[in-house]
Amino acid sequence: MTELKLPKEDRTIEAYTLSGTPIALEKRSAADFNRVAFAAAHVVADPLADNDPWLTPAIDWDATLRFRHRLWDLGLGVAEAMDTAQRGMGLGWPQAQELISRALKEAASRKDALIACGVGTDHLVGTAFNLDQIVEAYQEQLDFVQGGSGRVILMASRALAASAASPDDYLETYSRVLVHANEKVIIHWLGEMFDPALEGYWGSKDHMAAMDTCLEMLEANADKIDGIKISLLSKDKEIAMRRRLPSGVRMYTGDDFNYAELIAGDEHGHSDALLGIFDAIAPAASKALSCLKQGANDEFYDVLEPTVALSRHIFKAPTRFYKTGVVFLAYLNGLQDHFTMIGGQESTRSTLHFAELFRLVDKANVLADPEDATRRMKSFLTIRGVC
Repeated sequence: MTELKLPKEDRTIEAYTLSGTPIALEKRSAADFNRVAFAAAHVVADPLADNDPWLTPAIDWDATLRFRHRLWDLGLGVAEAMDTAQRGMGLGWPQAQELISRALKEAASRKDALIACGVGTDHLVGTAFNLDQIVEAYQEQLDFVQGGSGRVILMASRALAASAASPDDYLETYSRVLVHANEKVIIHWLGEMFDPALEGYWGSKDHMAAMDTCLEMLEANADKIDGIKISLLSKDKEIAMRRRLPSGVRMYTGDDFNYAELIAGDEHGHSDALLGIFDAIAPAASKALSCLKQGANDEFYDVLEPTVALSRHIFKAPTRFYKTGVVFLAYLNGLQDHFTMIGGQESTRSTLHFAELFRLVDKANVLADPEDATRRMKSFLTIRGVC
């Protein structure tokens, strides 16, 4: 029995005994699933770089790319250079370019690697832009990804959110950008809980009114769109939108609170997946998706449902700091040798948050090696002043 001491909210320390059963790591391919499944992947910081962590990101490229191969080995696709990679929160466009180039090269070395890359406007400098400038910025990044033969995820734009005067500005911008897409793209609607700068996206703070505009854009450009990922943390809104999508346009769930039931679906359809939590729970996600294809729905829920409580904790408000929990879990599972993040983001969660994360990850059965994870947790707690 593996045990360690964990702090509680009342400031006492409890002896916690681990009880989870690790999920075996089994190689799979995307063909083993009946859902398209992307994991938005994190980047591994270089802890020995002589840099200013808040100002200049330093990336351990070898460890970062090894992690992508692990996802591919499990049959999952990689959603590259997205918000889980700290895009806009430590990872700028110059670093994203290198990440995309390196990842696309690694993907090309395999026959089974599914990858799509984030295209945005985050290299714009300033606060006020006209639509021409925003379209040109999207076009620059689109050309870069397509120049490397990469699939595109068209990310929400902070510049557009700040500059658009009406829903029509969103319709015009997306139509002008999408005409240049060589292949069908994935649209990404990231809610303000993930990025406060995106409040009012699609021209309204009311999500249902915003949805109407987004659906109008999807309908007008359906021949250029593979699907849409929405990250609003509301299963009801996702289901409502899923039932109104144009024919042939997929719904990729970005709901890290309710993904199990959204992926399973209902009599009217299902969601595919593009999730940050799949970075953290990749073996469980892979096994569950394999069960779903085999018709073992009960086993699908048995494997995936215990991870939902963990995900809700990692993505709790302020949701934009979820990357810290994702990287911490990679550290606990021995997928990186340290808990250091670009942008100094390892500081964004409390010691109590990490203690509860450890309990939940044990109960979710996604600790690869409980004894090693316990050793790592003890070292972390010592640094945080818990003895």
